[in-house]
Formats: sequence, structure tokens, C-alpha cells
Amino acid sequence: MGRVLAGLTRAGHRAARRLVSSESGRMDAATKNAVQKPGELVTVVNERNEECGSPATRAEVRAKNLIHRCSYVVIRNGAGEFFVQKRVAFKETYPSMYDPAPGGVVGLESYEENAKREIEEEMGVPSSVALRRHFDFFHEDAKVSRVFGRVFSARFDGPFELQESEVESASFMSAEEVEALIADGKVCPDSAAAFARFRAIGG
Repeated sequence: MGRVLAGLTRAGHRAARRLVSSESGRMDAATKNAVQKPGELVTVVNERNEECGSPATRAEVRAKNLIHRCSYVVIRNGAGEFFVQKRVAFKETYPSMYDPAPGGVVGLESYEENAKREIEEEMGVPSSVALRRHFDFFHEDAKVSRVFGRVFSARFDGPFELQESEVESASFMSAEEVEALIADGKVCPDSAAAFARFRAIGG
């Protein structure tokens, strides 16, 4: 499944590895993993995506399931394939699940600033790569997260450098391969929703 990414590096050292694992079975979104960066400040919003009150720590957002913002970036290569990463097993939400629209929790920054920062930190995508904004959406998972997301897209063939604290592996996949993972329950629910809508608008 998927095509191995050429020229991949991992946090400062070369890694020749199979990029997508082949385990079967559904993955549980609930997790007891520790919150990563618990003291990081996060913008909290209301049901209309308006900032409300003071920022909360990431730990507070997770403990109280506060509504917050996230960026999502659909990355395609010149052949039209989709970049899909697999999250590390110790992620605080959706561990070991696949993500076809990686991004991150918005801190004290804009959606656009967050999107650029996250894909550079996690995948090594240069900040010079242009992002195209598509749409905003709301996703709620009572057990895990309530989030207002903003979806962007980018074209980038690599090379990629995966951040070991966030990403276990990655590959380029066809739309059909991504949709099969979604059908098998192996994709982060919020990312699955973002990807499905992106495809529905012709992305």
C-alpha cells in the first residue's frame, strides 16, 4: 500500500525503512497517553469559532474537551498522490492512526501560521511552499476532541524529514487507498472528515 517516499530523513539521521505498516483491524481513538506539550497555550473558541476568554494550556483543553482550532493540510505530489503519515503510538489523541491531512492544534497564532509551522516541523516541508485555503469545518468527538478546522492544500514532492516525536512513517497514496483506510477505521476521524470534504469539492 502506498509508494515509498524517496530521500526521507528522520530527525537528523537517515532511515531506510518500509514506510507504511500493514497491520489490520480497527484502531481505538481513545487513549490514556500523556498529553504532549501540556503547558503549551491554545486558543479556545466558542460554538461560533470566536475566541473566548484567555488561552488555555493544552492539558486543560484535553482534560475539559474545550473547543479549539486545528489546521489541516492535504499534500499532493506532482502525480496527484496524497501524502499520508502514521502517527506515533504515544500520541495523546488517535495514536497509531493514519493522517491524510496533517496539521496541528492552533496556539497563539493564525490558522495559516500554524499550518506552515506544523508541516515544516513534522515533515520538513519548507515554509516557502504555498498553501491554498479551502474551507472551515467543525468536528466533534465526544471522547477526544471538539475542533474548528481549516483545510489547506499544498503541492510538494519532497524530500521529507519526519519528526520522530510525532510521525512514525509516511507514504504517498492514491485517493482509493486513503478511502480504504478510512473505511477500515484506521484514519483519525477529524482528518477523515477533512479529507472526505476536500474530495467532495473536487480536491
